[in-house]
Amino acid sequence: MTINEIQDEIVDQFSAYDDWMDKYSLLIELGNDMEPYPEEHRKQEYVIEGCQSTVWIYCDQNADGTLTFKGDSDAIIVKGIVALLLKVVDGQQASDIENADLYFIDRIGLKENLTPTRSNGLLAMIKQIRLYAMAYAAKARAK
Repeated sequence: MTINEIQDEIVDQFSAYDDWMDKYSLLIELGNDMEPYPEEHRKQEYVIEGCQSTVWIYCDQNADGTLTFKGDSDAIIVKGIVALLLKVVDGQQASDIENADLYFIDRIGLKENLTPTRSNGLLAMIKQIRLYAMAYAAKARAK
């Protein structure tokens, strides 16, 4: 699936709920359904700076050029936000992530329903994901 197809699925999934308490419950469920984060990557170098809670995001490139992302947080709603972001970018090409418009965030109303510190953390997570993508895309272009 493309990044936009995944985003459209997320928008559809969230549009089934009118109340943000239900949407928060969905976020928590998404976070709980994440694969366990590898203990060997629970290091300071993978911590996202700018998040109020602790967030780890790790990225690696597969042989086919796609990127694999793993993430975790010590806060349940933030872990759900990590799960949403990684659902969109995991398994995608670096160049596609680098140029992606992550429109689902606005369409589901996520940013406006977060506290300012969580909103800053969301932007920090997106920035780090893009940095990973930029680095891997630059590496591929240099070959």
